[in-house]
Amino acid sequence: MELVAAGPGSQDRADSAPSGTGDGAKTAAELAPRHLSPSGASVFRQCPRRWRFRYVERLPDPPGEAALAGTFAHRVLELLLQMPAAERTVDTARALARRAWPEIETDEDFRDLGLDEEAAKAFRWRGWLAVEGLWRLEDPCTVEVHATEHDVAVAIDGVPFRGIIDRVDTTEAGLVVSDYKSGQAPGDRWSAERLDQVLLYAAALAELTGQRPVKARLLYLGQKIVDVDVDDDSLGGAVSALRGTWDALTAAAAADEFEAKPGPLCGWCPYVGRCAEGAAEVRFRDDAGRMRADAPALVTLAEAG
Repeated sequence: MELVAAGPGSQDRADSAPSGTGDGAKTAAELAPRHLSPSGASVFRQCPRRWRFRYVERLPDPPGEAALAGTFAHRVLELLLQMPAAERTVDTARALARRAWPEIETDEDFRDLGLDEEAAKAFRWRGWLAVEGLWRLEDPCTVEVHATEHDVAVAIDGVPFRGIIDRVDTTEAGLVVSDYKSGQAPGDRWSAERLDQVLLYAAALAELTGQRPVKARLLYLGQKIVDVDVDDDSLGGAVSALRGTWDALTAAAAADEFEAKPGPLCGWCPYVGRCAEGAAEVRFRDDAGRMRADAPALVTLAEAG
C-alpha cells in the first residue's frame, strides 16, 4: 500500500472525536476517537482530562516556542532529505531554512508568541542549531531515503492507529524508521518508553507493506541516537501498551469519565483554569516552592484571580 503524504495537524485531526449534534451533550460514540496517534496516546496517559479538553472539546493547545522551533527544524530536514544525496550539505540546509522560514513566520501559533525582532532571531537560531545537529549524528549524503514525513493509518492489534513518520531509510539490512527530536535527550531510564513511538511506526509499516523494519531510531539532534532492534519482543511491548491505552480511552469515553491526574505538568497545561484539580495542584506546588516560576499556569491562575 502506498504511503500518503501528511498535512499539517493530521495527527490531531485523526485523534479528535467526531463532531457532535450541536446540542451540547456528547454520546459515547461522539466521545471516542476515530484513531489514536502516538501524541494522542501520550496525552491520555499523562492526563485523561486534558485529552478530553483537547480532542473532544477541541480547545486550543498551542505549541510553545520550543515545539515550534522543532517544527521548523523538522520542515528543513524534510526538504533536505528529499534532495539528491550529493546535495544534502549544510549550505543546502541553510538555503532550505530560508525557504521554510516564511511558513513558520506566517503561522498563527508563531504570531501568537508575540516575539520581538531579537526574540525572533533567537528562535531562528534555535531551530537552525537543531537542523545543524543532524551532522553530529550522521552524514545525510550517505542515507538512502525510502520516505519522509508520511502519514500511516492502519489497525494495529485492533487499534485504529495513525501517525506521521519523519523518515524511513533503506539499508542493506532492511528498512529503518527514524524520528527527529529537537528537545533534550532522556536518560537511559526513560529511553525505552520514548522508543514506543517509533516501534509503533514500524508495526504500522509492517501491517501496510508486509515488510517489517529492522530498526527504530530516535535522532536527538545534536546529541545522540537512541535505537532499538525491531523484533517480536520490542514490537509486542509497544503494541501491548497501545492496546492498553486504547481500551482505557474507550472505557473512559463510554462512561464520560475522564479523570484528572494532577502532577508537575499541570504547571504547563493550557486548561488549568478549567480544571479544579489541576489548579489546586499548581497552587499547592507554588506554595511549597516546588513550581518553576516560569510555569504558564501561574499566569493563568493569577489572571483568573
